Amino acid sequence: MAALERPLSWCNLRLIVEYDGTDFQGWQSQNRGRTVQDELSRALSTLLGKTVVPIASGRTDAGTHALAQVVHIKTSGSMSMHHLRRGLNGLLPKDISILKVESVPADFHSRYDASGKRYRYRIITDKTALHRSQVWSCYRVLELQPMRAAAAAFVGKHRFGAFCKQDPPPEHFECFVREAGIEAVDREIVFEIEANRFLRHMVRIMVGTLVEIGSGRRPAGDIQVLLESGDRALAGPTAPARGLCLVRVSYL
Repeated sequence: MAALERPLSWCNLRLIVEYDGTDFQGWQSQNRGRTVQDELSRALSTLLGKTVVPIASGRTDAGTHALAQVVHIKTSGSMSMHHLRRGLNGLLPKDISILKVESVPADFHSRYDASGKRYRYRIITDKTALHRSQVWSCYRVLELQPMRAAAAAFVGKHRFGAFCKQDPPPEHFECFVREAGIEAVDREIVFEIEANRFLRHMVRIMVGTLVEIGSGRRPAGDIQVLLESGDRALAGPTAPARGLCLVRVSYL
């Protein structure tokens, strides 16, 4: 029997989850609307015959997508990883897919053990039919060079108070951005950023500000001014959630 199909006893599992966030109110369970957590919890509880609450590496906003959200569950069983993954994918709706299931140490926590995340935001300056739920159709002429210069200013350790929703306020505003850049990919402008942590709406406010810079409404040098100010009112608008995707979660 292949190792993948061999039944194993386990108590803590890590799931790699892909989802299209279009019809979800985000990851986190709440009183109104569909959430990814609720759908996954229902499928797990049905398959395992017990209540299971999945814990993700972090929340995603309503309409935000994920290529590889990391989730852990604490439960017991002896079903093979192969059959657990197939069973879950058979029960889950079409906008959620389990890419991988693996046993991890009992003390692994998808959120508290995460050392960083990478997000991608896709913009198109024209109408699109096929990708309309995963890009921001922004009908402006955007200059890449000032946007690239502005994105580079995000790299490093900064207080990102100007680039987050402050109601409710986070524990602190400091984040370490390891990489941030913009590239033209086919018809799209793609912003990618990796950091040790992200604040609420942080990437979307960055993108809204970068678009203002690319369209000539503000200079690239404004990023440093905004970082020093910590004033959300001075930054650009919050870009739509549909263009944002969680690409990966890193662990040491």
